Amino acid sequence: MTTDATAGTPNQGSRPHVVLGVSGGIAAYKACELLRRFTESGHDVTVVPTAAALRFVGADTWAALSGKPVSAEVWHDVHQVPHVRIGQTADLVVVAPATADLLAKAAHGLADDLLTNTLLTARCPVVLAPAMHTEMWEHAATAANVATLRSRGALVIEPAEGRLTGADTGKGRLPDPIEIFEVCREVLSRGVAAPDLAGRTVVVSAGGTREYLDPVRFLGNRSSGLQGYALARTAASRGAEVTLVAANVSLPDPAGVKVVRVETTAELRDAVVGAAAGADAVVMAAAPADFRPVATSGTKIKKAPDGSAPPLELTQNPDILHELSTDRVRPGAVIVGFAAETGDDTGSVLELGRAKLARKGCDLLVVNDVTGGAVFGAPDNQAVILAADGAAVDVPLGSKAALAHAIWDQVVARMP
Repeated sequence: MTTDATAGTPNQGSRPHVVLGVSGGIAAYKACELLRRFTESGHDVTVVPTAAALRFVGADTWAALSGKPVSAEVWHDVHQVPHVRIGQTADLVVVAPATADLLAKAAHGLADDLLTNTLLTARCPVVLAPAMHTEMWEHAATAANVATLRSRGALVIEPAEGRLTGADTGKGRLPDPIEIFEVCREVLSRGVAAPDLAGRTVVVSAGGTREYLDPVRFLGNRSSGLQGYALARTAASRGAEVTLVAANVSLPDPAGVKVVRVETTAELRDAVVGAAAGADAVVMAAAPADFRPVATSGTKIKKAPDGSAPPLELTQNPDILHELSTDRVRPGAVIVGFAAETGDDTGSVLELGRAKLARKGCDLLVVNDVTGGAVFGAPDNQAVILAADGAAVDVPLGSKAALAHAIWDQVVARMP
């Protein structure tokens, strides 16, 4: 739902109206890619740069990409009251990059240009994607401003780590515009002004672990990591502080998410258990290998001249989900597991899922029917979310983001 720019009344069926604010940092040029993503996906975008931003990217560029005239001043088209109307009629306001100066003004309610006026009048979700040098991001003043903005319902995305201006590197880099777009799309899809995971810390695991036989061969599985990444991305879009433990996944880092990369089940266990100590929820979407070789060869195992296969002795890996569920460092933390089942002589997919839920001791278990290789690497998913209290939520086939939101809905409902 959007509002009519003239009358200010709700009206159905129009394109989502996005205000793209751009403040004066070197990363302003990256906002062009974000703008392109919005326009090509059918959004109606109004670009509101600051005067400093126009020193990096000119008004003509923004106008050409958005198809609309662009101004940083409240004095243009005064009869249309742009400093009020732009914010009033928006379905989403996103500022990328958001400099330390912009965050300070927004936190203190200053309104000395069109963008800060827009932020004051917006009653829709607001997403801020900071970009600045590490020292500026870590300064106590910036930290306080970010905390203030988050307490008022704004979604402030954690900046990425990497190359900054000059030779500097560190935390403060603007997240990938594609990932900022995905966060914004999730926020728009929910239409909720206040992120319901704000102030919460969550841990998500994704991908499949590898157990090496020798330097080139390993035991593994078909997990792509797509569902885990969807869980991390949607949690960030709902305001959570997210740690994503990724096992052998080649996907771009979700915006605002801390990514820890691992290979083996032992590494996955150490990373997840360590991060879980301070988490309100842990979602084990990764597929750890159940077994590992007792011994790993330091050199490539050669074929035997007689064609015989070398003996392979396996031992069981630690049960990470069971450990998290039984040894809860943080009381009240919600633990979620996944079960990829095919059904067999011992029971149906749901029967096996219920048995696993009881055996593992977690609060929720997401049961996937993977008969015939379904789900793996696919953009869509369907599942039944089983709860320890006996509830069951059937999530029909849809995007993995939709399933992720359904999972977080169940998690939020169980948080103290």
